[in-house]
Amino acid sequence: MNRIGEAPLGQRLPLKRGMNSVSGLYAITPDCADTAVLCAMVSSALAGGVRVVQYRNKTATPALRRAQAVALLELCRARSALLIVNDDVALACAIGADGVHIGADDPALAEARARVGDEKIIGVSCYDQWNRAVEAAACGADYVAFGSMYASRVKPGAVRAPLQLLSDARTRLGLPVVAIGGINTCNAGALIDAGADAIAVISALFDAPDVEAAARNFTRLFSDRPHD
Repeated sequence: MNRIGEAPLGQRLPLKRGMNSVSGLYAITPDCADTAVLCAMVSSALAGGVRVVQYRNKTATPALRRAQAVALLELCRARSALLIVNDDVALACAIGADGVHIGADDPALAEARARVGDEKIIGVSCYDQWNRAVEAAACGADYVAFGSMYASRVKPGAVRAPLQLLSDARTRLGLPVVAIGGINTCNAGALIDAGADAIAVISALFDAPDVEAAARNFTRLFSDRPHD
């Protein structure tokens, strides 16, 4: 028997707001104190086909975070890409970002929605937890993210999420599905095949000697595997 709000396996629910926005290569920025260097990397990534940029900097001061977020928003606007702010609802609202991404330790989704409004995107980290994804969808999330899909240098202790979560979410929730954690061009194809609408990448993109070329290699995987 299917749970409330779910479609039969193999049949996808009508897609909710954000489906056409959060897809493809989703770049998460590395901690970088040099705004010029950060902007140069993100600019290269956007030139290579990045569709969504999540600004994430766990070490910057509030003033630097705001300055960097504003600079990245300008770059994203020029490329018709989305800027999502990690964790910081206040910053996302202050600069007019396209949305915010929240995790287990951040404000509740309902609180975030009340602050950002109905037109902004809210993404939710669901880790390896199907019930968290169902709850996020029911509460109005615009996309759900699962991971770590593979061993990750950024979060080496992160719990591993099974591929089946991507397939279940794609067929049952009617939301964009984002895969994150340890993703590179060698393993990303399996995630896309399993149901990921977007793949979130940090190290394999921004540690590459040629960021634009790395981005193109990732985006090519989506064109090789068209989704419905």
